[in-house]
Amino acid sequence: MFGRIVGAALIAGAAAGFFTWGAHTLKAVPLILEAETYEHAQAAAAHAHDAADSSAEGQAFGSPLDRRAMVTLIADIALGVGFALALLGAIALSGRDVDLGRGLLWGLGGFAAFSAAPALGLPPELPGIESAPVLERQIWWLATAVCTAAGLGLLFLARRIGFRLLGAMIVAAPHLVGAPHVQVEASAVPAALAAEFAAASLVATALFWLILGGLGGHVYKRLGQG
Repeated sequence: MFGRIVGAALIAGAAAGFFTWGAHTLKAVPLILEAETYEHAQAAAAHAHDAADSSAEGQAFGSPLDRRAMVTLIADIALGVGFALALLGAIALSGRDVDLGRGLLWGLGGFAAFSAAPALGLPPELPGIESAPVLERQIWWLATAVCTAAGLGLLFLARRIGFRLLGAMIVAAPHLVGAPHVQVEASAVPAALAAEFAAASLVATALFWLILGGLGGHVYKRLGQG
C-alpha cells in the first residue's frame, strides 16, 4: 500500500505542481509585478541607479525572474507531492475505495480545508497590502486548516449524528474566533487588483486540488489493480 501511495503521489503531485506553476506564471506573477510597482513607486527614483548597475549581473547569471520561476516550479512540485502524500494517506486510512470521481471529491475537501476556509478570513494578498503579523496569520491559518479537515472528516465519514454535529462546530470554530487583522487607512495597491489576484489564486488552487484528488485517486486505483 505504501508503494501505491508514493507512486500515485509522485505522479499527481508533479502534475498538479506543474499546472499551478504555469497558472501562477501566466496570471498571478503579472499581478504581483504590477502591485510591486505601486509598492515601490516612491522609492523608484532612489533605486534607479542601483537597478542600472545590477543589469549586467542579471545578464551574466540569468534573469532574476527566470531564477524565481525555476525556484517556484521546484517548490510547487514539492508542495504538490507533499499534499498528495497527505491526501492519499488519508484516503488509505479511511479504508474507502477511490477512483477518479471519488478522488475529485477528496480533492474538493482538501481545497476547502487548506484554501477556501482560510481564505474566508485571510484571502490571498498582494505585496504592498498591510497585514497582521506573520506569526498570528500562520497560527490562524494552521488552526483553520486543521479544524476544517477534521470537521469535514467527521461530517462526511462519521455515521452518528452527534459526531457530524461536532464536525460542523469544529469547522465553524476558527471563524467564530476570527482571523487576525490590522486597521489600515488605505493601501497603495488598487482594490480591483487585489480582488483579481485573490480570485485567480483561489481558482488556481482549486484546480490544483482537483488534479491532486482526481489524478491521484485514478493512479492509486490503477496501481492496486496491477
